[in-house]
Amino acid sequence: MREDLKIRLEQFKERHSADAAVQGRIAKPPVEFIGREIFELAVAALLQGENLLLCGGKATGKNILADNLAWLFARPIYNVSFHVNTDSSTLIGTDTFVDGEVRLRHGPIAQAALYGGFCILDEINMAKNDAVAVMHSVLDYRRLIDVPGYECIPMHPATRFIATMNYGYAGTRELNEALVSRFTVIRMPTLREDQLHQLLKADVPGASEANIDRCIGLFMDLNEKAVNGEVSTHPVDMRGMIAALRMMTDGMGPKDAITINITNKCFDEYEYQLVQDVVMTRFG
Repeated sequence: MREDLKIRLEQFKERHSADAAVQGRIAKPPVEFIGREIFELAVAALLQGENLLLCGGKATGKNILADNLAWLFARPIYNVSFHVNTDSSTLIGTDTFVDGEVRLRHGPIAQAALYGGFCILDEINMAKNDAVAVMHSVLDYRRLIDVPGYECIPMHPATRFIATMNYGYAGTRELNEALVSRFTVIRMPTLREDQLHQLLKADVPGASEANIDRCIGLFMDLNEKAVNGEVSTHPVDMRGMIAALRMMTDGMGPKDAITINITNKCFDEYEYQLVQDVVMTRFG
């Protein structure tokens, strides 16, 4: 990382030390993010007080980058995974009865605001309208949460939001202009073969070079077919590839490991046969 960014980062951490109550939420990620240029862009934006929207295809390292940024800035991390039932109360909090009175039990957005946390908004393009509306005053110049019937919660100066989104998943939608304008957007590039090798080696240190190379080749083949529309993105699954590699390292046959972690994720019979054919070219 550039020297000027390192200096500013240290100054940031000196100004904003994490509260002892949330130290347990500061955890080193098991995998380092690979990609210096993207990493420096993200760090520079966060130091300027911006919130990030990381967008791109599968297996581009969006969540790994978010986790590494929170660790680098020494901030407690709060995760929100958007789905059809995520609403404003899920994010801000719900009423709870304590000591004979109704109190607000803070949700992840409110906790991040109070403690200066990094809140990761996973799959933000699956959010419903009322959940997205909550984010507007949080992400713009106001930097506050006005909870009806309760207090107005101002944002801690160290609070940042890092949203992630994939393209073309079922249940996703276009983000509205008002929401996108509140983020600095970073497009995540597809990992190169050397980066994939580094990632798999770090995740499964006991794996053989031969199996790593075969997994990388298979991943690249499947990704190319997905880009060309020949298969869906189901088999382009880095988590599945890592799981398969771990099972190979524990003694499972390579074809069996790939079958249960990659091929069997294709529920359409035609796609299943097509992926199986691709697998056989690498693990036949």
